[in-house]
Amino acid sequence: MRQILFAGVIGLFLTLVGTPLLIKLLAKKGYGQYIRDDGPREHASKRGTPTMGGIAFILATIVAYFGAKLITGEPTTYSGLLVLFLMAGMGLVGFLDDYIKIIKRRSLGLRAKAKMSGQLIVGITFAVLALQFADNRGNTPASTKLSFVTDFGWTIGPVLFVVWALFMILAMSNGVNLTDGLDGLATGASVMVFGAYTFIGVWQYQESCANATTLTNPQACFEVRDPLDLAIVASALMGACFGFLWWNTSPAKIFMGDTGSLALGGALAGLAITSRTELLLALLGGLFVLITMSVVIQVGSFRLTGKRVFRMAPLQHHFELKGWSEVLVVVRFWIIQGMCVIVGLGLFYAGWAAEK
Repeated sequence: MRQILFAGVIGLFLTLVGTPLLIKLLAKKGYGQYIRDDGPREHASKRGTPTMGGIAFILATIVAYFGAKLITGEPTTYSGLLVLFLMAGMGLVGFLDDYIKIIKRRSLGLRAKAKMSGQLIVGITFAVLALQFADNRGNTPASTKLSFVTDFGWTIGPVLFVVWALFMILAMSNGVNLTDGLDGLATGASVMVFGAYTFIGVWQYQESCANATTLTNPQACFEVRDPLDLAIVASALMGACFGFLWWNTSPAKIFMGDTGSLALGGALAGLAITSRTELLLALLGGLFVLITMSVVIQVGSFRLTGKRVFRMAPLQHHFELKGWSEVLVVVRFWIIQGMCVIVGLGLFYAGWAAEK
């Protein structure tokens, strides 16, 4: 359990101290955010704010994970390494997108096909590797069964699993990307979900089927390959994002950019897949789902009827145009996300208790 504490503290410290150094470096090079002209007028003042801040919490998370391992002398696991790979790989795609935006001084970075190709390469690599590396109980980091709080239903097979994993990775990455439109909104929401996955990892470790002989009810155990290590990764991410939020909250001194949003979405999907809580992620990350759906509804309505449902999508900008201040929108959306996490954790516990 010490590893979880060390990972969170190291991640928090590194982003608190390291982010201002990154801000100075990015500002010196002139790597500022390009603001779209069709966005809320209040956002014009943000033009030039350093972006690509996701570099800070990606590096902090990786260092925190390995630092916790070094301090405690515990080995790494395939599940933890795969989630870190997915986070870093998606972050690299986002970095290339941000870099091109900055160099070309426009709001569009990588071409859509190039961006999608990068995400597909990273996602497919993760999904294929996640079905390898079975432990002595035959558990691989991921399962070919669908899952809610545990695996359920029939086996969908490796091909359909890769398709399903890709859907989750792309959906969450783009969901966090769409949410990252106001200072601190996506960062604060992510902190809550990573906190939930820290709890889930600890609970799954304590009730692991690997310890079935010491459990009061072995039928209620979790068949997850490396639950404790997933809690360590989640704790490192929670701490790193918390420290980054100090500099990203309104008025933001730095933006995470696609570098950060794609990385966070990838990490969330990776944690859900490897902890066998895939469908539960839709509730734990409810704010990301809500904001993504607002875009789907807006685009679908306009194409079908020529009318818009919202004044502007994503949803957070709709409320800005209704007169809500940016801070008001962020805090109320954080409350929504907090309720989603509470309900999600409640269902997770209820699912375990029902089996028990």
